[in-house]
Amino acid sequence: MVTATMTEIGTLADLKFFVYQTLCRDHELLMNAFPTTETLLKRNDNDACGMMFCLHGPRAVKFSAIWEKDHNRVFFYGPSGKRYLQIELAKADISLDAN
Repeated sequence: MVTATMTEIGTLADLKFFVYQTLCRDHELLMNAFPTTETLLKRNDNDACGMMFCLHGPRAVKFSAIWEKDHNRVFFYGPSGKRYLQIELAKADISLDAN
């Protein structure tokens, strides 16, 4: 697994684009050719703690990433479910309310 640090993410839109771009690049997919879905992750007390991104690739293959709000990290997973990349983002107050 590769770990890296990223500093240019400041908004939810930036985060969405970064995740989509990374998944497409890592799996040799054309940008804007495949849809994505996003799911807000919440704790038991209904407090938002992150977001799951899923890129729906060719032949029903799914690639995913999970952004952890508390530590501001993104974990990337391949189609087998194995984590292959972890990116630590620079501290930023990314709001989950703005889509």
